[in-house]
Amino acid sequence: MNDVWTALLVVIVSYALGSIAGAYYVVKSFLKKDIRDMGSGNAGATNAGRALGKKGFLLTLAVDACKVWLALFVTNLLGDGREIFLILSSLFLLLGHLFPIQLRFHGGKGVVVYLAAALFLEPVTILVMGFTMGVIYLLTRKYTPAGFLSMATIPFTAWMTGDSFIVSAGLLLLLLIVIISHTQLFFHHAQS
Repeated sequence: MNDVWTALLVVIVSYALGSIAGAYYVVKSFLKKDIRDMGSGNAGATNAGRALGKKGFLLTLAVDACKVWLALFVTNLLGDGREIFLILSSLFLLLGHLFPIQLRFHGGKGVVVYLAAALFLEPVTILVMGFTMGVIYLLTRKYTPAGFLSMATIPFTAWMTGDSFIVSAGLLLLLLIVIISHTQLFFHHAQS
């Protein structure tokens, strides 16, 4: 298969799997309600946790992480392990998660997709992120700033420990998209 057809297949498969909004389907199966009409209105793991407790959070986390790993596994096979295809897959997984077509383009914020992709692409980045988050949280006692600052270590760690500019640049792009998705959501709620 030539690279253009491989890229097209990777985009389609990744967007389709990314569009499986774990929080939406988990909450729908237990409560028969739309998660986007509950809590923060976000179709993500944190809001599923608000709706269903720890069970909702963990099930959503599992669904969203597994869709990422499945897509990246398939992409790894289709693209012969080439990093450009893995980053392309990660990007369209994230876009599918943020803008799932079947939910009228209103999905989650992408944190789990970003973290699961980082774990697949450069596992050591998650260890550094976890350590950094622990230290920042102990110093500030603020979960959200600790989370975002620690997530920012992922592309830097990938660049320092890996041998691929493509992976570290791709992880930086994913991080920027996740930050923008949070900022837009914040401004949307502030104006409501």
